[in-house]
Amino acid sequence: MASSSSSRSDQDQERPGLGLGLCEGEEEYGSESGWVEARSSCDHLCSLSPDLSHIPAPQNTPCYECQHPSENWLCLSCKEVLCSRFVNKHMLSHSRRTNHCVALSFSDLSVWCFSCDAYLDAQLIPQLRPVYQLAYILKFGQPPPLPQHN
Repeated sequence: MASSSSSRSDQDQERPGLGLGLCEGEEEYGSESGWVEARSSCDHLCSLSPDLSHIPAPQNTPCYECQHPSENWLCLSCKEVLCSRFVNKHMLSHSRRTNHCVALSFSDLSVWCFSCDAYLDAQLIPQLRPVYQLAYILKFGQPPPLPQHN
């Protein structure tokens, strides 16, 4: 998540700044501002797969296109695993080609909406919480800690 202790460079890996479709408040939350705060809502969640209770394991799942072993993202619409824009840009290309705009990073478990150009708070957004929790369990072998929101 954007508020975790992950390094800023890890968190910023999928900030394409493409303007594929703007959400209200993009200037406040988007990558153009220089500071990315995870959004607590998103208008693009209707594109989520109806079955996110079965996902590939975050570790050891290579990019489906180039087989790169790390910096991969899970498309939350079709569940394809594709590499970040810092590798071969397969998730970015996939989002542009298919309009699948919400993806989960296997590196730090952050969730990014390409259309909003923003991180989404997967612990606050009810539609994202189950897939975030499952990915966390698959990656770390235990449930995530309870969110600390003020």
